[in-house]
Amino acid sequence: MQKFDICVIGAGPSGYAAAMRAVDFKKKVLLIEKKQLGGAGLHHGALSSKTWWEISREAWMLRKNGDAFDISKRPFSFEKIKAEVTNAINERVELLEHHMHNINLGTGSELFTYMNGYATVTGKNTVEINTTEGKEVIESDYIILATGSRPRVLPNIPVDEKIIFTSEGIDDLEAFPKSIVIVGAGVIGCEYATIFSNFGMTKVHLIDKGDRILPFEDEDVVHVIEKNLEAKNVLIHRNSQLIDIRVEGGQVAYTLEYTDGSKEVFRVEKALLAVGRVPNYEQLFSEDVGIQIDQRGIIDDDTQTSVPNIYAVGDITADISLVNVGELEGRYAVERIFGKPEKNLIYENISTIMFLAPEVAGVGLNEIKAKQQGVSYKLVSLNYGTIPRATAMRDTQGFIKILVTDDEDMKILGMRVVGEHASSAIQAVALLISMDKGIRELAELIHPHPSIIEGIQECVRMLLKKSVFKPSVLRKEMTCKRYHDGKYHDLSH
Repeated sequence: MQKFDICVIGAGPSGYAAAMRAVDFKKKVLLIEKKQLGGAGLHHGALSSKTWWEISREAWMLRKNGDAFDISKRPFSFEKIKAEVTNAINERVELLEHHMHNINLGTGSELFTYMNGYATVTGKNTVEINTTEGKEVIESDYIILATGSRPRVLPNIPVDEKIIFTSEGIDDLEAFPKSIVIVGAGVIGCEYATIFSNFGMTKVHLIDKGDRILPFEDEDVVHVIEKNLEAKNVLIHRNSQLIDIRVEGGQVAYTLEYTDGSKEVFRVEKALLAVGRVPNYEQLFSEDVGIQIDQRGIIDDDTQTSVPNIYAVGDITADISLVNVGELEGRYAVERIFGKPEKNLIYENISTIMFLAPEVAGVGLNEIKAKQQGVSYKLVSLNYGTIPRATAMRDTQGFIKILVTDDEDMKILGMRVVGEHASSAIQAVALLISMDKGIRELAELIHPHPSIIEGIQECVRMLLKKSVFKPSVLRKEMTCKRYHDGKYHDLSH
């Protein structure tokens, strides 16, 4: 029986990161993957969908500015676009494989082993692996579970991954559907609504059971996204409940019931189910191992499960399901096992990005969460129209919004950026939040010009009453106010 210091089950982002961090500690590592190196985050999630999104943005720019460039309005080739997405995935897989298969050569040791197979934790220190060559049992001092998640399906929706599909079925599409209904108006649903509507080849329907999409985001953020989707002919079903969805004559028929009790039947070519993800822990461990779970995933305490030498990271836990979070957890778990983490694992100030039109980046609290927590705050926002770089890009749609504590320190609580280069603008503020710093560090920095991050500096100067533009004059473009005891108070003077 082979023996390892640590066995990592699952070679997605969190598992791969954990395995490579264990190599740093000079430990004997086994990494096991049953399906695809890189996991769903690479093949059906972040990389694949964002490649689709990037190409769709270029398609939208061609549609928008085609006359200026004298470009004929030819239909986009689904086959060529899909091939480009596949190329992106393959490039990443090849990089991971090259790195993985040469890691021992690079470190000058024989620490790392990779296996393809189905792993089952049979005891607190034993793992059974079923491979194409047979069955093998290994022993490991520590085990990390990193088997990720899969798209959630609903019992009343007949998913076949051909006509009614999840994000995993997009790979099997052979052409742009003429029409599609997307069930779920969260991040995943809105991202795919953005992608399909950008190409302009598909009539998109988006079902939202509430009165607006993205219910966890502030109203001003949602307003911009909804406005752009509807400008691209997306039909948003608001305040609607999906009564049934079925395949009729090779197409999709679905019935909605509205809050007033009325019902309506719609017919489209395809349907995409985007209602979240569920953890992969079925048949992962024997019942007598004693790992505690609930309906959200494996229960963990700072990545450690109820079995002290077994850890769980990434989507398999009840924490935030993001690639960057999974990688952070994977590395943190290994540091807990073999060393001492430099800082605690926290989730409050993780940077996020939503690939919409325009993109939305955020860190820390938004107004919804601040109000839920009963926090008083000062708020400042600045429209992209006041930022020279946005003017130069000929795209002034969007804004920057910063929340700070309602005191003299004005420590940053959170920020949202809606618009071009949003993800590039978020990181400096994320760093300040993690350092528990206020806004003054940003006020006097010399930012590159022209750049979107100059807008952040102008926001900070607004709070300090020394902005170039004055919010008392540009009231439509600039906002400076205080929220306290359930009311807003104008601070623009």
